[in-house]
Amino acid sequence: MALTMQGGVKIPLIGLGTFKDINETELEATLNKALEMGYRHIDTAAIYDNEHVIGRVLKEWFTTGKLKREDVFITTKLSFNKNHPNLIEEALKESLQKLQLDYVDSYLVHFPIYMTGQLGKGNLEPQPTDHLAIWKKMEEQVDAKRARTIGISNWNMQQIDRLIKNARIKPANTQIELHLYFQQKKLVEFCHKNNIVVVSYVPLGSTDTGDFTAKTYGRNIILPNVLQEQVVTKIAEKHKKSAAQVILRYLIQKDIVVIPKSINPQKLRQNLQIFDYNLDSEDVKAMEDLDRDMDGLIFHHGFLNQHVTMHPEYPYKE
Repeated sequence: MALTMQGGVKIPLIGLGTFKDINETELEATLNKALEMGYRHIDTAAIYDNEHVIGRVLKEWFTTGKLKREDVFITTKLSFNKNHPNLIEEALKESLQKLQLDYVDSYLVHFPIYMTGQLGKGNLEPQPTDHLAIWKKMEEQVDAKRARTIGISNWNMQQIDRLIKNARIKPANTQIELHLYFQQKKLVEFCHKNNIVVVSYVPLGSTDTGDFTAKTYGRNIILPNVLQEQVVTKIAEKHKKSAAQVILRYLIQKDIVVIPKSINPQKLRQNLQIFDYNLDSEDVKAMEDLDRDMDGLIFHHGFLNQHVTMHPEYPYKE
């Protein structure tokens, strides 16, 4: 099951997120299991520091003939500290080298603010950021066939609207924080109206993502456990599914791509088993009502730098 993005490129409705603090051996095993189970969409980013592992696994699958390159949809993202027109081409080439690929299916601007410094060193500093100049260089990556599509991540409606009005190649997808407590309904509606596919990261409100942020940024964050929400568990019992399965089903019924993360083989398989039933209108309404709007926001990105929320391009202004 897939959605068709601008330009006719298809993106699978469910992918494997790799935003996790796990060792290389564990990630390799997870990737191999996922590909064996039928996952054909892998999401990564320069800041995850795992592109080289993904590249190693993909090369093995491609060289042995188990899969062809065109069988797998790969997304990676431009790092915060490369978010400058002069750095974009070099950054993507570096990602492609690590991934051992000639192109990615989608290349995203990971955050709407350029920051100098190094991740994990505590010295990230927000800088003036020119979205239109950045986007022009992103478009050049499509022209050069290094990316089939380009998109954004963590951008707000006003930022995307300005981009659309000035872009030669419009963003094909946007990856945003979206879970039951932070559903971003207006942004989703706006994106769908403008033929931009919405991809939800942490769709399950993953409770261990804080481990990654603690290691990468030196600051832990606490995510809510939506899997224990009573509304969700009741709907899960009704359909004889897990809580995770009904949340993922809820999102894909709204034409939202999901990229849950797991290293548990059983959960990996369960996350794929969401296409054999439908939630009814009562289920959908109950889950819609769990939205807390801005009170549900987890990734305010203040953990990047204490000044980031004061930047003119900070995306989560009230």
